[in-house]
Amino acid sequence: MGILLTVIHYVVCIFLIIVVLLQSGKAADLAGAFGGMGSQTVFGPRGSATVLSKATTISAIVFMLTSLGLSIVATHGSKAGSTIFDKKAAPTQQQKGVPQPGSTVPLTMTPINPDGTKGTPQTVPAPVVPANQVPQPPSR
Repeated sequence: MGILLTVIHYVVCIFLIIVVLLQSGKAADLAGAFGGMGSQTVFGPRGSATVLSKATTISAIVFMLTSLGLSIVATHGSKAGSTIFDKKAAPTQQQKGVPQPGSTVPLTMTPINPDGTKGTPQTVPAPVVPANQVPQPPSR
């Protein structure tokens, strides 16, 4: 069912592109070249519906229907009954390995010597503070 609908959708897409490109614009007459519409109507002169305009309308409707059908087929092809409530709960910060406020974490620092060379790396414990208690640098 999905393959047949996909093939029909591709054929309708190509047909719709060709039909739209074959149509002439509304201002294709001599007055359209100079910016005039040739009539006093708001949206330009309105003629009778041609075969191409009818084909465009029908193929656009079929395109929308096949698009809707493909989305329905894709939804039913996925895992049935999957909703946002069926998903597992996101792991908490403790489960992800994020340290809790009040604990310490190892922090490796590499000092720069006065002559510009790097010194030996040193690991020191750094306290973990909540985000709302992080000291702010002084404003100038």
